Amino acid sequence: MNEQKAYFAAGCFWGVEDRFRKTPGVLDAISGYMGGHTEQPTYRAVCSGETGHAETVEVRFDADRVSFEQLVDLFFDMHNPTTRNRQGPDVGSQYRSAVFAVDDEQEQIAKSRIAELDGSARWPGPIVTEVNRGGRFWPAEEYHQRYFEKNGGGFCHV
Repeated sequence: MNEQKAYFAAGCFWGVEDRFRKTPGVLDAISGYMGGHTEQPTYRAVCSGETGHAETVEVRFDADRVSFEQLVDLFFDMHNPTTRNRQGPDVGSQYRSAVFAVDDEQEQIAKSRIAELDGSARWPGPIVTEVNRGGRFWPAEEYHQRYFEKNGGGFCHV
């Protein structure tokens, strides 16, 4: 097994986590926060928009079964990457679109895919997805983990 990690922010993390969790080759998906400046952020603090964090999903995957490229494609299929700080009715920097690369290879792959998609006219506007190193990942509170499994679906727009 070739276990690796990837970090994606695509709006409300409940639906993003659920979609990645159901992907063959994904070992686990964890809702959390990344990309900000606050240590040990809470959901309430992140929702204030003052922490700089985005709702993010840590994806642990077996790269022998699913590639980072395939995960990036799934990421772009599950949200609108042309809306800055917004997904559906969710508005704020915590809902921004971002790939938090763990290394140069992930960063290059994500940026290359964005360039390809921007040139494809798939969306009416340019992709605003951030690609950078997000710093430390902070798991969200337990009640956010596997939210759709615990609550029979949900209302996130992914």
